[in-house]
Amino acid sequence: MLSCPDHRVAQFRDILIWPVQIRPGFSSESIPRIHQQMTAGGQWRLLDDEFPDDPADFQERHYKEFVAFLPYVQRFLYGEGVSGAEHTPGRSAPVTVYRRTDVDRLRITLRPDSAPIELQVAHVDLYFFLDMDVALLNVEVAAENLPLATAHELLYRFGRAYPTGWDQAGQGLHNPARATLLDRQGRELASSDPANKARYLEFVCRHRAPCVSQMWSWLLQPFVPDHDDTPGELRFRLIEYYRMPLMAYLALENPRALTRDDFIRFGFVANLPAHDPIPRKDPAVIRFERLHCEDRFWTDSEAGPNSRFICTGNALLLIGEADSPFFCNAETGLLARFRHQYFLLFLITHFHRAALLSFSDRLASAVNELDIRNSESVRQFKRRIRQSFESFLRFTHRYWFHEVSEQGLVQSLFERTARQLRNDELFDEVKEQVREMSAYLDSDSQRRQSGTVLRLTVVTIFGLVATVVTGYFGMNLFDFGAAPQTTKLVQMASVTGLTVALVLFTVARSKRLSDFLEALSDERLNLQAKWASFLQVFRKPPAE
Repeated sequence: MLSCPDHRVAQFRDILIWPVQIRPGFSSESIPRIHQQMTAGGQWRLLDDEFPDDPADFQERHYKEFVAFLPYVQRFLYGEGVSGAEHTPGRSAPVTVYRRTDVDRLRITLRPDSAPIELQVAHVDLYFFLDMDVALLNVEVAAENLPLATAHELLYRFGRAYPTGWDQAGQGLHNPARATLLDRQGRELASSDPANKARYLEFVCRHRAPCVSQMWSWLLQPFVPDHDDTPGELRFRLIEYYRMPLMAYLALENPRALTRDDFIRFGFVANLPAHDPIPRKDPAVIRFERLHCEDRFWTDSEAGPNSRFICTGNALLLIGEADSPFFCNAETGLLARFRHQYFLLFLITHFHRAALLSFSDRLASAVNELDIRNSESVRQFKRRIRQSFESFLRFTHRYWFHEVSEQGLVQSLFERTARQLRNDELFDEVKEQVREMSAYLDSDSQRRQSGTVLRLTVVTIFGLVATVVTGYFGMNLFDFGAAPQTTKLVQMASVTGLTVALVLFTVARSKRLSDFLEALSDERLNLQAKWASFLQVFRKPPAE
C-alpha cells in the first residue's frame, strides 16, 4: 500500500495510447475511403489546429513543441509548408489525426462499493500513419484534488481493453467496476461491461480472439473488431497486450513525502496492484532509480525543483510540486511539455513497436496461409511478402530513427522508453524475418529461372534433330518445287503440326528428358539403365 494514501493530487492527468492493427491500412489508395467513413457520422473531425490559417492563433506552446524535434522528425509529425485550408489527409504529413467531437466526460466507478468519480475528457484522438496498417487511439482524462490512493487506483484500473478474469462476485479482475462516457449534456454514450462474463467467454470460444469491451469498441467506431460479426469495411484487431500504455501527470502538495516504495508502485502501476507486495528481488526494483528514473529536475530539497520522471516503457509518469508555477503552467511549464513534446516522443516509441509487431504478424500470417501445392496460394504469398518488404522499406526510411531531439531531456526519455520496450531488438528480429523472406523469394526466382533455362536447353537439343533434318531436305534432293500448290500446303501444314507437337511434347517432358540426357551421358550406366530412363519419358507420372 501507499505510505501516504491521504495526500491529495492537485492536478491529475491520465493519457492512454492504444495501438491497434487496422484493415485496410492507411495507404494512399485507401485514404479517401477512410476519410469519408471517419467523418460521415459527424463524431470525428480531421484535426489540423497545430498550424492554423491565422498566425495570430499560433501559440507559444505549439512553437516550443515544433522546435523541440530534429528536422526529419518535424517533417514526420507535421509535414512541410501546408496550411490548414489546404490540408489533405495523408498528403502533407505522414501522420493524420482525427478527433471525436461528442465525448466530454468520463464517469468511472473503480470498485462496486466505491462512489463514482467524474473526470474531464480532454480529447479522444485517433492517429493514422501513411502506408502503415496501425492506428493509435489517444484518450486523455483530467481531474483535480484527488486522493493519492484514488489516483493510483485509477491509473491501475483504467485503460484495459477487456477483463482477464472474474472474481467470486462476477466482477472483472483489475478493471473498473463501471466506466461510462458522457456528452456535454450528461447523456450516456457508451459504458464498459466487465461483468458480462458470458459475452467474453462466448466470443473467445467462437472466434479464438479476445473480446474488446463495449466502451472501447464504441470509441473506435466506424472501425469494428475484425473477428466480430458486425458488418463494416473498416476493421481493427489487437496487436499488443490488453493493458494500454499510459502517461500520468501528478501535481502533489509535497512529492518529497513519497517513499521509494511509493515511487516504485507508481512506476509499475500498470501491472502492480496496490495490495500486492513489491517484488524486492526483481532486478528492475533493485535498480529502479538507474533504470527507470530521470532525476535531472529532482533535488529532494526545500529549494527544489522536485520533479521526477519515471519511465518503465509501458508507463511514463511525471510527479512534481503543485505549488510550483513552472511545473503546473499549461502553456509554458512542464505540464505543457508533458502533454505535447513528451507525449509525442512516447507516441513515436509505441508507434515503432506497434508497426514492428504488425510486420511480424503479417509475415507469420502469410506463411500460415501458404500452400505450396496450390499455385494461386503461392502467387498470393509472394505478393504479400513483396508488399510487406516494400512497407518495411518505407517504415525504415520514413519512420525509424534513434534521435528525435537535441534537447537532453527529450532525447533521454525517448531513448529510455525505446530501451524499455526493446524496440531495437524487435527491429532486428523483424529485419531478419524480412531478409529471410526476401532470400526465399530470390532463391525461388532463381530456381524458376534455372528450370526455364533447363527447358530451353532440352528443347534446343531435341530441336537440333529437326533442324538437321529440315536442312537436309532443303538441299533440293526432292523436287518439291514442281509439286502442285495443294500438295505444298498439305506438306507445310503437316510439318508445322509435327514440329509444334514435338516442341510441346519436349517442353512438357523437359524434366524427364533432362534426366534421360543426364543418364545417357553417364558412362557408369549400362544400356539397360539408359533404356529404362528413356522409357520414363513416355510413362504417365504417378498420382500424388
